[in-house]
Amino acid sequence: MKTINIIENKDFSGIVGKNCRLLGIDPGKKNIGIAISDPGQKIATPHKTVILKKFKKFVQELNSIIIEYQIRGIVIGNPINMDGSSGPRSQSAKDLAKNISQITKLPLTLWDERLSSEGVFKIMSDLDVNTTKKLEKLDENAAGFILQGFLDYLNK
Repeated sequence: MKTINIIENKDFSGIVGKNCRLLGIDPGKKNIGIAISDPGQKIATPHKTVILKKFKKFVQELNSIIIEYQIRGIVIGNPINMDGSSGPRSQSAKDLAKNISQITKLPLTLWDERLSSEGVFKIMSDLDVNTTKKLEKLDENAAGFILQGFLDYLNK
């Protein structure tokens, strides 16, 4: 039986440690947004959007990012319902988390991502970014929004 490394938010920092980069993931059916923290775990930076065609190719790309940036932990957005209940999208995020955990062997946590896409879209609207650019960058910016929320939680 393979170990699943999904950690409670409150325990994550103690297991992963300080002074290392974290990876944020905004899971989607077709696009997966990726963000990376600075080593001090203060700032999340949107990195890229991966188009999910084949899971194996996604994993190869993910492993490449993990190695290049020396990632020590992963934060995956959990799209729970507004009332706090889990729905099909939340279950998909949990399944993705389990699969990534088994493959990467890195500690992983799920972070409430309610309204992350809407929040990012609003921020980009406030910055007067055109709609085409907003949509192109939405997933990676949502991953940054998710990871930044978690980093703020860690640093509270």
